Amino acid sequence: MRVLRTPGEQFADLPDFPYEPRYAEVGGVRMAYVEAGPADGPVALLLHGEPSWSFLYRHVIRVLAAAGIRAVAPDLVGFGRSDKPAEVGDHTYARHVEWMRALAFDALDLRGVTVVGQDWGGLLGLRLAAEHPDRFAAIVAANTGLPTGEHPMPDVWWEFRRAMESAPSLDIARFVRAGCRTELAPAVLAAYDAPFPDASYQAGPRAMPGLVPVTPESPGAAENRAAWAVLSRWDKPFLTAFSDGDPITGGMAPVLAGNVPGAHGREHPTLTGAGHFLQEDAGERLGEIVAAFVRELP
Repeated sequence: MRVLRTPGEQFADLPDFPYEPRYAEVGGVRMAYVEAGPADGPVALLLHGEPSWSFLYRHVIRVLAAAGIRAVAPDLVGFGRSDKPAEVGDHTYARHVEWMRALAFDALDLRGVTVVGQDWGGLLGLRLAAEHPDRFAAIVAANTGLPTGEHPMPDVWWEFRRAMESAPSLDIARFVRAGCRTELAPAVLAAYDAPFPDASYQAGPRAMPGLVPVTPESPGAAENRAAWAVLSRWDKPFLTAFSDGDPITGGMAPVLAGNVPGAHGREHPTLTGAGHFLQEDAGERLGEIVAAFVRELP
């Protein structure tokens, strides 16, 4: 597997993101992460999705750290400061689950985790929680889901997938901006482009839409059905914190809240005026919601 590594100078002058990167070798690649807050505080594992990176959580991290929570935000392999396998075929759903498992448990030995998953962060985080429930205290699902291929994906998602697969070079910042309700400053847009100096670094963003199970026979579909079987009995605290403006995942909020026992009898907030990337549109509010949720854990 040929692996690329984004030069560090690409990440100079990131706005509102003063956190020093840390690294761990897992499964033949180097994964990057940042963390803030007390080392002995309750752990919030913040998992981003496609095509962003841990920078997306900068406002959430600040709020959680101020609340005494240890916020850990990794970069998925192929994104951010993490290594970038150069071929689309190097990326599989199973590999991404294993890379994240190895970072969180083998390298960092995280326990009592509240996982916060948005977009692909949920496809990974929900799987990890279902497969390693002893490591997790709670789950926050934010604009995400766990598809099994038994229900059709929305048309807007198929348009996104075709664009990611066919464009000669991806305008990453444009894709992020399209998923926000607020206007992003030029420095913020540049930060989303930073991990990808040229098209050769973009195999990860190209690959991820094609890894979503779209039929019951798709790779990952059986494993997701097994995860749903666990989640249907999950009685630990479970919160949905979706925005009111995400055409891709919005329909998953009631599915998750209605089918996971740990979500029953709980008030599930809706973040108004926010799009798919609710961390950009309402990051401080999401941080406050997660902080309050974690503080209430038994």
